[in-house]
Amino acid sequence: MRIRRRCRAEHVLVVCGVALLPWLVVLADGLPGTTTAAHWRSAWIGLDALEALGLIATGVLAVRGNHLHALTAAATATLLVVDAWFDTMTAAPGADRFSAVAMAFGAELPLAVLCAVLAVRGRARATA
Repeated sequence: MRIRRRCRAEHVLVVCGVALLPWLVVLADGLPGTTTAAHWRSAWIGLDALEALGLIATGVLAVRGNHLHALTAAATATLLVVDAWFDTMTAAPGADRFSAVAMAFGAELPLAVLCAVLAVRGRARATA
């Protein structure tokens, strides 16, 4: 019975992912090239705060040998990649873009790789 539920949930995820593909075409056609965001500062501060919490939680859990560090590491890696993507995609040409790319390749993406490695190793240990 449990396997059937998991398969159903996995099927739902696949169907939802496939259903999003046409939506990408709608977005590409309908979104403006530029826009002003009302809560820009709060969005970036919130994202960076979540990254900081994720890094701290992952480190503390890993030091304590808690297998849950694999989950926080995976989530934190995702946040860091998203941050690098949005920083570089929203940066103005010139010094801002150079700074965003430098941060992405100098900090965010290497930390994301480290977190991904911790997540995979932690998952492998949990199943062993």
